[in-house]
Formats: sequence, structure tokens, C-alpha cells
Amino acid sequence: MDTTDLVLAILHHLLVFSLAGIIGAEFVMVRGDLGAATLKRLAGIDRHYGIIAALIVIVGICRVFFGLKGWEFYVYNWVFWAKMVAFIIVGLLSIMPTTRFVSWSRQASGNPSFVAPAAELASVKNYVRAEGFIFLLIPVFAAAMARGYGY
Repeated sequence: MDTTDLVLAILHHLLVFSLAGIIGAEFVMVRGDLGAATLKRLAGIDRHYGIIAALIVIVGICRVFFGLKGWEFYVYNWVFWAKMVAFIIVGLLSIMPTTRFVSWSRQASGNPSFVAPAAELASVKNYVRAEGFIFLLIPVFAAAMARGYGY
């Protein structure tokens, strides 16, 4: 067994589980009135979301090129590409909540009594809910791919 492949797989899985936890935390936190302290915490959590997502991409690329299966397994595997599309959709869905979190956090730092507007909060909830739903497809595709589907 190749140690590089094992280490990359472990890192990849830990990062993906961390991202799932962050999406879950955001889902829980975007309920009710969001005060200044919660908005600051939410913006910090979302910052980690971006960092972890970038690390997932970097480690994933390393798995493609340095993993045991070889790049051909991934490039010609439709399940892999379905997983990538799901990951990209999750990333695109995260843009709007991120912009709101940054905006709300800035407004709250200037005005401690600031509360996120209800309509914007409802919209963010829907985006985070959609992220979570699409994110659930990623381990489904990963499990199928690990069993040789799509190649």
C-alpha cells in the first residue's frame, strides 16, 4: 500500500467531514435573530468554510495525480465528474450567504444593535439548506466511485 495515497485519502476525508460540520453549523446558526456576536462568529465560521473548501480542492488534485488509482481513473469516470459538479454547485450556492455574512458582520460592528433583515435571513437559510442537500450527493458519488462505478 502506498503511504502517500493513504495520507491523501485521510486528509481528504477529514476535510470533507469538516466542511459538512461547517455547513451544519451555518444551518443551525441562521435561525432567529442574529445579533452582533453571532454574526461575527458566523463570519468567522464561513471564513473557515472557504479555507477548507480550498484545501479539499488541493488535496483532491493531489489524489488524482499522486494516488494509486491514477489520473485516468478519475478523468474517464462519469461518477467523478458528477461529484465535481455537486461540489461546484455547493460552492456556487455558498457565495450569496458568504456575501451576506460579511455585509451583516460589517454592519453589526458599526451598530451593535444591528439585526439581520428577516427577508435576507430567509434567503440565506434557503441557500444554506440547498448547499446541505446538494452536499449529501458528494459522499453518495464518492462511495459509488470507490466501488468502481462510472469507469
